[in-house]
Amino acid sequence: MIIPSIDIMGGQAVQLIGGETHALDAGDPFAIAERFGRVGPIAVIDLDAALGQGDNQEIIRGLCARYRCRVGGGIRTVEAARAWLDAGAEQIIIGTQARPDFLSELPRERCIAALDAREDEVVIEGWRTRTGETIESKMAELNPYVAGYLVTFVENEGRLGGTRLDRVPELVECSKGRALTIAGGVTTAEELSALDRQGVDAQVGMALYTGRLGLAEALTAPMVSDRPDGLWPTVVVDEHQRALGFCYSNLASVQEALETGKGVYWSRRRGLWRKGESSGNAQELIRVDLDCDRDALRFTVRQAGPGFCHTETTSCWGPLEGLPGLAETLAARQRSAPPRSYTKRLFEDPKLLQSKLLEEARELLEAESASDAAWETADLLYFTLVAMTARGATLEQVTNTLNRRALSVSRRPGDAKTLEVTDV
Repeated sequence: MIIPSIDIMGGQAVQLIGGETHALDAGDPFAIAERFGRVGPIAVIDLDAALGQGDNQEIIRGLCARYRCRVGGGIRTVEAARAWLDAGAEQIIIGTQARPDFLSELPRERCIAALDAREDEVVIEGWRTRTGETIESKMAELNPYVAGYLVTFVENEGRLGGTRLDRVPELVECSKGRALTIAGGVTTAEELSALDRQGVDAQVGMALYTGRLGLAEALTAPMVSDRPDGLWPTVVVDEHQRALGFCYSNLASVQEALETGKGVYWSRRRGLWRKGESSGNAQELIRVDLDCDRDALRFTVRQAGPGFCHTETTSCWGPLEGLPGLAETLAARQRSAPPRSYTKRLFEDPKLLQSKLLEEARELLEAESASDAAWETADLLYFTLVAMTARGATLEQVTNTLNRRALSVSRRPGDAKTLEVTDV
């Protein structure tokens, strides 16, 4: 799997050669992250913090709020590490402070040790200080404390000359089942495929920024197909991971999908199929995922219009149900509810909605059986979704908020507040 890298210096995305020579300015990190985020987690590295010459915290916090990020660069205190986890970083990359005493203060599954090496010797402090230790000796020391490693071959970094594939089998063995990501010189789809076959990810920067490696080419490098036409089966799901339909993809369709941010597939009859081009039921692409066997894709999209299917239903299996279905119905009712509908009354009468929310919350707390609790919860969720919709929020926003909170490692006391009931 590819891990695109965004290295930030002075508020801009940059690329360095060998960690020293400024090679190019790539521009706005948010514009880059919008595209890179469609293929999975992004490695966001604060070069200024790593070099001790300031930081780019505000920018990186904004990236963590929108995208799946691994954050590294200058994380040298436990407090700073926890702050990044609280800010929504999926994982943190620890380099200079990658020691047992430091890492033992943090959740193991959220920590990646950065083992940057020049000629196989680990270097720290922005790659400027030699340690005299090997990658293998550091792995033996840190295996109990981390979920994975980011191994960077500094002498290859940014030079577009290939990476050290010869070192990978031994490093996989030494990592003892921890996730392994290789960086430094990864340039071709063939290298990505070779790494993936060994269960290793590739962190890529320069090759993507210079166009030597296309994002779609990098993503699909490990893909295989048993079909004569070489197409990849593609499951299309919405933002709540509900299946909308089934289609096919190839490199050309994935490339256009990633570049345009739209749902684009390959029709066996018509060729390139831009969903919604004629019907108006277009799709906004959220991300593309590879399955475990690398022979199928999953497109996560936001679907516009009545739905995915040509029969004007949400999915090819008919209308979708559950809380997302209810939220969609309420949003539609808010726009054009029947004059005498109860939902319309709730949208137009804030005092009624407040009363019903308080009433249903009390009845849920008073429920004694499982069936009663389920009944009252259903009532409360209905009125909660009405209140959410009335204020312009979506269930996707709620879900994303919960997901971000789940990444936090700092816990609030959670004591009850004294509330005064007022008009909503």
